[in-house]
Amino acid sequence: MNGQNRKDIYPGLEVDIILKKDQRTGTLTRGIVDKLLTSAAYHSRGIKVRLDDGQIGRVAFIVDEE
Repeated sequence: MNGQNRKDIYPGLEVDIILKKDQRTGTLTRGIVDKLLTSAAYHSRGIKVRLDDGQIGRVAFIVDEE
């Protein structure tokens, strides 16, 4: 699932994000959402979040909870 809709993302969720420095390469960073930083309900490039380790980026994918 992509990370464009705010309603799908919440603290404690495991996600893959793209950090600002990795936008050109598309390198993904996996982590747990600590806080949502985008207030809009939808963002075309992904909702911006802060991970529990302090890194900030836009959600590329939501990791399946299987």
